[in-house]
Formats: sequence, C-alpha cells, structure tokens
Amino acid sequence: MQPFVVQLTSLAPGTNHFAWHAGAEFFETFGNVEILDADLEVTARVVSHGLTAEVSCDIAGTVTVACDRCLEDLVLPVETSFEESYTPESDELDLGQDVYDYACISLPLQRMHPDGECNQETTKYLSI
Repeated sequence: MQPFVVQLTSLAPGTNHFAWHAGAEFFETFGNVEILDADLEVTARVVSHGLTAEVSCDIAGTVTVACDRCLEDLVLPVETSFEESYTPESDELDLGQDVYDYACISLPLQRMHPDGECNQETTKYLSI
C-alpha cells in the first residue's frame, strides 16, 4: 500500500486508524526544494459512509528549511490538523496532497532563527 492511500473497500465498519511517516522524500515527490529534511508523523481517522468518507488527520513533527537570514539549516516545528469529507471517485482515497498542503501552509512566511542564533559569519555582512 502506498503511503497516505486508504483502500476504502477494505475498511472495517466504524472508525479506522492509520499512521504514516513523511520524510524529505515525501516533499521531493511534490517538487518542493525548500524543505531540506522532514520528520513528520501523520495519523488519520477514517470513517467510510459508502459514498463518502470522513477524515480527521493530525500532522506533527519537524521540517528543516534554510534560514531566510543566514541560509543555515533551521528546524521548524509542525503541528496541524484537518478534517475533510471526501466523495472518492474510486476505491482508493489518496490523502497525500492534503497532507502536503496542510504541512506547507503551517510553516511561517518568514523562516529565521531567533535573534542571535544565526550564523554570525554570514550576518556580519548584513545591515540588521
């Protein structure tokens, strides 16, 4: 089974639980070069109602990006969740795009180390 893909035809009645890991390779499949590394745990609760599926998903962990100020690695926490109702067109429900989107929009627009923690060799050339 592919990560983030739920086989709807094999779901047990009631609530079904799934857990996946998303690393840097997950973001690479979407062509994202800003995320240098990732360690995300994704848990989903899926309830199938025949023609629809209700999903509640939690995403937690860290991603590594380049600091906007000094360009050194910056580890950012990620903690987000989403709830969606889907009407799948097949017997598979692929949550990969939603996991990617919610992880990315949870990141701050400005990605910088806290004051004083940037690489001083780089920041000495900046007028900040």
